[in-house]
Amino acid sequence: MSTSKVTVRREAKIASIVATAWELAEADGVAGLSLHALARAVGLRQPSLYEYFDSKHALYDEMFADGNRQLQAHLAALTLPREPRRALKRYLGALASFALERPARYELMFLRHLPNFTPSDASYAIAGEVLGTFVERMTAAGVTKPDDVDCLVAMTAGLIDAQLANEPNTDRWIRHLDRLIDLLVDDAIRRSAQ
Repeated sequence: MSTSKVTVRREAKIASIVATAWELAEADGVAGLSLHALARAVGLRQPSLYEYFDSKHALYDEMFADGNRQLQAHLAALTLPREPRRALKRYLGALASFALERPARYELMFLRHLPNFTPSDASYAIAGEVLGTFVERMTAAGVTKPDDVDCLVAMTAGLIDAQLANEPNTDRWIRHLDRLIDLLVDDAIRRSAQ
């Protein structure tokens, strides 16, 4: 078999393992992901899983990268309004819907619940690209100072966290997203003009 066919088969198996890992993480939480259960679910013995990932953290790293690629695709599929603030609201709303529909991905990508796990530089680079697109949207809407960007990111994450932690099947907190975006953007623009 040619090297390219072997590479394609290996990449397909890795994608299958990661997809199954996400399914298990959605059911049991990211920290509850069992390599034994994962190996069984993908038709491998646990030692064979190490042919693809040399550690659980290596698996988490690939999941982190995969989750960010999924978020990129989710955002790229959006049709955005021309008006910058409305586009920002749609963008942050899309992030919130992604997180609420895929809480395990949100947990791994945006929270740090796993002891000693830090994504690799390559995986962080993908996350940095995602953040860069958000910053572009914020800048276009008039949020240009780093502290204001931080506030908008923290506010969005706080609403998502409150929603997931308390009433994941309602919109009790996330329904306030657009209103709070308006408040923060208005405040950022006002303070920039002073």
